[in-house]
Amino acid sequence: MAECADRAYGGQMTAQILIVDDESAIRRLVRGAIERAGLTADEAATAADALTLAHRPGCALVLLDLGLPDRDGIELVPLLKAMDRAVIVLTARDATAEKVAALDLGADDYVVKPFDTEELLARVRGVLRRHNAVPPGGNLLKVGPVEIDLAAHQVSRDGAAVKLTRKEFALLAELARHAGKLLTHAHLLRVVWGDGHLDDVEYLRVAVRALRLKLELDPGAPALLLNEPGIGYRLVA
Repeated sequence: MAECADRAYGGQMTAQILIVDDESAIRRLVRGAIERAGLTADEAATAADALTLAHRPGCALVLLDLGLPDRDGIELVPLLKAMDRAVIVLTARDATAEKVAALDLGADDYVVKPFDTEELLARVRGVLRRHNAVPPGGNLLKVGPVEIDLAAHQVSRDGAAVKLTRKEFALLAELARHAGKLLTHAHLLRVVWGDGHLDDVEYLRVAVRALRLKLELDPGAPALLLNEPGIGYRLVA
């Protein structure tokens, strides 16, 4: 296995990707795509090897299969996040509950097998950007055409002021703090409405509809505030 080593990517120093999957064919496919994109890759076939390699300096992102022979991959998510490793779950499992569980444990994203390697690379690039980004200074967040002033509780799109309710603002601010990341219904409900409303998904749907009407050029075909059915929402530039 290759030693972890930093390499330049997009003008920044970024660490290699750790591919964790018990199928050698999947590891070869993913490694080839990763290396063609100018990143380095390491491989592990078991949870034990994955944890050993993830501890090495320079390993910033783990592509994690859930079906490992020695341990359920989902148990590794909080352990990897505790090491400050970004995690993209690779899963053949269609169960929405398992995807939600992985995200709620801290996974940065997920990709369902079989997957297109270009889609996987796009997710990798997005997670690396978020993981390596310098936190924005001050209280101003900008996602695409939308600007959010956290201190003044003001929002604008393309420079034009947008009036939001308190809950709409809180929801938009949380999505913007994690721009590009898929946030689960439970996470958003907990942050915006509190622990007593984790089952009140309709509250969230109403607020999202309102945000789309106020922020999207075409609310019927949203390009900013995207839905993952049964799982959650992400705000994209």
